[in-house]
Amino acid sequence: MDTIIIILLGLSVLLFVISFFQTDKVKVLEKEVEQLTMNVLQDHYLMKKRLKVLEEELLMGQSFINDIPKRNQEPNEILKNHVIALYNQGLEIQQISKQSSLSVETVKSIIRNRQDSFGGM
Repeated sequence: MDTIIIILLGLSVLLFVISFFQTDKVKVLEKEVEQLTMNVLQDHYLMKKRLKVLEEELLMGQSFINDIPKRNQEPNEILKNHVIALYNQGLEIQQISKQSSLSVETVKSIIRNRQDSFGGM
């Protein structure tokens, strides 16, 4: 009986010493979570940085579009005749502008030029 107690006591001391040398699974898991968190934060930072660059490029692209001078093209005769026909039908200038995709000033200019050239309609 004494030998069994001594064997069990020796075995418990041996297992106690071995437990100090084993890796702690919780610490390993904590390190993995910490590494994953760092990776997520780095990815998030990189995505924000890329998004900022894309937004700046988009804004620069818009400023280039706004810097390009718009051609002041004269509408063709068919469009002018269409504007005059709509005006003669009694449509308002704003409606004519919407239908013809011309500015209100351009529509007024076409109507004024036609009235001047024909001596008033």
